[in-house]
Amino acid sequence: MPEKDTLHRFLIEDTAVRGEWVHLDATFRALRANADYPPPVLRLLGQALAATALLTATLKFEGSLTLQVSGGHPVTLLVMQARANGSLRGLAHWDSEAELPEQGDLFGPDAQLVMTLDPGQGRERYQGIVPLESGDLAKALEGYFRQSEQLPTRLWLACDGQAAAGLLLQEMPRREDSAAPRDEDAWRRLEALTDTLDERELLDLPVETLLRRLYHEEGVRLLEAEPVRFQCDCSAERVEAMIRGLGAEEARDIVRREGGIEVHCEFCNARYHYDAIDVDTLFREPASVTHPKGEH
Repeated sequence: MPEKDTLHRFLIEDTAVRGEWVHLDATFRALRANADYPPPVLRLLGQALAATALLTATLKFEGSLTLQVSGGHPVTLLVMQARANGSLRGLAHWDSEAELPEQGDLFGPDAQLVMTLDPGQGRERYQGIVPLESGDLAKALEGYFRQSEQLPTRLWLACDGQAAAGLLLQEMPRREDSAAPRDEDAWRRLEALTDTLDERELLDLPVETLLRRLYHEEGVRLLEAEPVRFQCDCSAERVEAMIRGLGAEEARDIVRREGGIEVHCEFCNARYHYDAIDVDTLFREPASVTHPKGEH
């Protein structure tokens, strides 16, 4: 059985090609539990989850990465967020009245994929936008790396509704001070070998077995495992900051009209409720700690 909720990096010896493999079990189940996703949307969500985990390991950053597809139909929104510490969360919205194809494009021709890197600590965010060809996340992300990073990159993604997995290959630029001869055929050869991989092998095989089966004539160095997990960063503190941002007058007006302020986190299903006393406490000077009536 493959390692659960684990990401491995690996190197193909004597080439400029590196790779990553990820398998998501409890992480995927936690994400799946937050909504009653139909099977086609669930598979898409798992593929996006695996892709985001792979991207987080590829792009060097300390903040957060957000992968978002919007403007499509019948899936109208897909959001995945990851942090450098291995935490992941995500969600999808879809038209519940539409007929969902079991296979094929769930986004339609008008969707676009946006990837946002936020390095945190007040540094400038970077955003890349690429077309979503035929609703294929892997091809869209390969296009992103080709255009933005100028690095040949391939992704293979799989999800069976119970777990998600992915594999990434990337050709790194040659170091100018390298005296070693370059294997000019390596990328084409390794890409062709990996194209023989099917979804069941990606989901079912341990990483050592998988790499041996694909690259048995190559030298592969498997690096130490890195854990990944589902984790939502919503909190009472963040919700309170949002309510303060409304201003006292607007917040109190919502309480008068609605009987309270209810905030629902779609990522983890946490609910935060603030009544009139909670809101009054929020806007006292100096600010006090409130005790919202919330649950996860």
